[in-house]
Amino acid sequence: MAERLLYAASATFESARRIDGAVAGQRLRRLHGHSFQARLRSAIVPPAREAAAPLAPFRGAEIDALRERLQDCVAPLDYQLLNEHLASPTDENLARWIRARIGLDGTDTLGIQSTRCQGVDLDASDCAYLWKRYQFESAHRLPNVAPSHKCGRMHGHGFAVILHAEVTPGAQTIDGELLDRLWHPLQQLLHHACLNDIPGLENPTSERIASWIWERIRPQLPALRWVTVYETATCGAHFDGASYRIWKELGLDSAVRLQNAPADDGRRRIHGHSYRLRLHLAAPLDMIYGWTIDFGDVQELFAPIFARLDHQPLHELPDVADAGTAAIVRWVRWQAAGSLPQLERIDLYETPGCGVILSWGQELPALPV
Repeated sequence: MAERLLYAASATFESARRIDGAVAGQRLRRLHGHSFQARLRSAIVPPAREAAAPLAPFRGAEIDALRERLQDCVAPLDYQLLNEHLASPTDENLARWIRARIGLDGTDTLGIQSTRCQGVDLDASDCAYLWKRYQFESAHRLPNVAPSHKCGRMHGHGFAVILHAEVTPGAQTIDGELLDRLWHPLQQLLHHACLNDIPGLENPTSERIASWIWERIRPQLPALRWVTVYETATCGAHFDGASYRIWKELGLDSAVRLQNAPADDGRRRIHGHSYRLRLHLAAPLDMIYGWTIDFGDVQELFAPIFARLDHQPLHELPDVADAGTAAIVRWVRWQAAGSLPQLERIDLYETPGCGVILSWGQELPALPV
């Protein structure tokens, strides 16, 4: 597939609201408030007119420019009663309000996260996806791995699951309470349990857990589009009913400088970030091991590249120079092509929610920051 480069930004605002259209008795009808987070992914396209000013003042400044644009857009909502700005300030309507005002032709995804566990994403086709996250604490072991593999021993995780459902006008009414009702019986089975003892989860990899959940939720929720399972905070799997995707996240504490910045701009000096690098991979499910790729194998195969990134001056990498985060992810793709051919997307965040996404595979759900 063709390569796509997207810039990502996030901005927060503190607001109160009430959802008058909610079902009678729902808490949403009462006045309440959230620490909202708006999340934007956009291609930065050239201005439509020669006279129009570019979004970023210099190469490498695109992430900061997009973040500032988003912050300015949501500023009128900060410490406000949202009902005075929108007739029905649901997460979806907030996302549409922001999308209409951001004024970027290249906007790909606009999301609103109203709590740590719930939000809505609008994709490039203007389809809305409601998502909600759940947690369960469980033990498991992988019975088919080599005797020396640590996952063959009984151990445990604080798993998280995200259900993503497409909100289609005129179709099944989908809200957080519906997802809660569908999830509840699975929570009763999975929480404080040994997953290997549950029928269908005798080999409970993240991929198997995702498909097991899909098989039980999808018949009741035809609008279900993805099930995401976090095995840890830094790795997990997606399942869409047909294909599996996994990701592995790594932290980089690295230096950078932007030579293209003006002389009086601090970004021209050597500075740095605690980067979050997320590798997304796709492969057929191994019917013996129950995974697409072992998370540990991904980390081991990527280790030589990681060593060149972590605690290093990234602007000194070949072909990166002073071009910023977009050049770094392209360098990572080029370096990893031989050792990780299953790689189909790379995310590199300078700060939470603000970074670059380089993809050349199937579209994936937006993950919460």
